Amino acid sequence: MENHKILVVDDDVRLRELLQRYLAQQGFSVDTLPDARDLDRKLARNRPDLLVLDVMMPGDDGLAVVRRLRAQGEPIPVIMLTARGEDIDRILGLEMGADDYLAKPFNPRELAARIHAVLRRHAQTPVVMAQHDADEVLGFGNCELHPARRELLRGGQPVTLTTAEYAVLLALASHPRRPLTREQLMELALGKGGGESQDRSIDVHISRLRKLIEDGDGAPRYLQTVWGYGYVFVPDGKARDTT
Repeated sequence: MENHKILVVDDDVRLRELLQRYLAQQGFSVDTLPDARDLDRKLARNRPDLLVLDVMMPGDDGLAVVRRLRAQGEPIPVIMLTARGEDIDRILGLEMGADDYLAKPFNPRELAARIHAVLRRHAQTPVVMAQHDADEVLGFGNCELHPARRELLRGGQPVTLTTAEYAVLLALASHPRRPLTREQLMELALGKGGGESQDRSIDVHISRLRKLIEDGDGAPRYLQTVWGYGYVFVPDGKARDTT
């Protein structure tokens, strides 16, 4: 089994030590930082496979860090740690480009499970990936989705997506004109069931995807809402007949 490298960035020294011990016992190679000041150097010199990033830290907080990384085109998977009850932090984290979130206090076993899930999504998009040929291209508007290369192009230029965003887009594009519920999207794209908080995370992923692929001059054309149900991918951008 590959020894994945995890970098935990949290100002709580006891939590860092706990996670370093526990995740190492689970087969991960673990490094830690108390804040994000040396993060860029870590990414350049000893690049981890995934970041576990606290929201509340001195200096740049976790949300600012994720926003900066994604603005730089950095695709590294990120799991954010948020204070219990701070739902706005979770939503903002997803909007900034985090792949998943976990509320404190939490069981380290759940964090390990989420790390495994995100790394699996990053390596390959489950379920829907096997439905496409190696040379298949899914085109819509001025965008091209290349499943075999895990790449989205808009106007011929690569578009940076998180692993979760890519998985959601591929799940929808693999079922053109077929409305999917949020729960179905969670299962197809992320390999887990729904629930209210997960339903909301799907909404955030859709909102981010729309900003990246829609023209922004009116109602969404390609990722359309099916009111009271979920979402549908419409490759030609035409309005759906709901009669």
